[in-house]
Amino acid sequence: MRPWGRPGRWLADPWRRPRLLEAFVWAYLAWTILPVTIAVWFSFNAGRSRSSWQGFSLRWYWQDPVLSVWHDPDLHDALLHSLRLAALTTLIAVPLGVAFAIGLDRWRGRIAGSFNFQMLLSFVMPEILLAVALLFLVTNLLKLVQLGTVAQLLGLVTFQLSYPAIICRARLLSIGKEYEEAAMDLGASPLRALRHVLLRLLAPAIFASAVLVFADVIDDFVIVRYLSADAASEPMSVKIYNSARSSPTPALNALATIMLASSLLTVGLGALVYRRLTRGERRGQSAVEELAAQV
Repeated sequence: MRPWGRPGRWLADPWRRPRLLEAFVWAYLAWTILPVTIAVWFSFNAGRSRSSWQGFSLRWYWQDPVLSVWHDPDLHDALLHSLRLAALTTLIAVPLGVAFAIGLDRWRGRIAGSFNFQMLLSFVMPEILLAVALLFLVTNLLKLVQLGTVAQLLGLVTFQLSYPAIICRARLLSIGKEYEEAAMDLGASPLRALRHVLLRLLAPAIFASAVLVFADVIDDFVIVRYLSADAASEPMSVKIYNSARSSPTPALNALATIMLASSLLTVGLGALVYRRLTRGERRGQSAVEELAAQV
């Protein structure tokens, strides 16, 4: 029996490899990634089966003249509608979020604090609650706004506005006011200092916000589902949900694969561009750290 005062193996070597935790992580990754991999794999199936492999083919992407994503008008329209909503939401929500972040950063007082709390509240609010509230608003009060693309765009902008606001506010806190004040001391007007100094320093955060909003809108389901009017206003996520319960074909797998690839491509491109935009800052930080280490 080990004495009470003697440390065990874990206390003696606290940095040893956590095999149990590593096995749990690999099991979790397999549980989440394997079904997605199977769904993507069967999107290239030559036959109609979604469980029996019948050969590799691009039939369900564009080769099938009737049922492929490219030739089926419903699937084709759903793809274009998702891309349209993602682009329009990004173009509207990101500038509004950046302006909101700059305004909150310069506004002081209780009213500013209440607006800041409201922004954080919309960030953590359940999406289904916002979707139901917008549905009641459109159907009962804002009757000029019909269900469909306009209502979906209004709901997505409302939901996504907090993302660029929070990201840009965090960037503003790290930048500080020194650069903008230095530009105004050198003769620049407040507007020119905002355009030529502050917005350029905010460029990485603005781009990251745009990437996040675009990728999130492509995958959105709840808001666009509640605010859709007919089949013409159903994006990819809603089309996959509705068709998977009736007569699914591997074309749905192909549509889901396109949605997944669009999100991954957007996030990957955003990461590369963000690293390029912040390359000078990382070099300067590394130089400061090396100088501090030498001192």
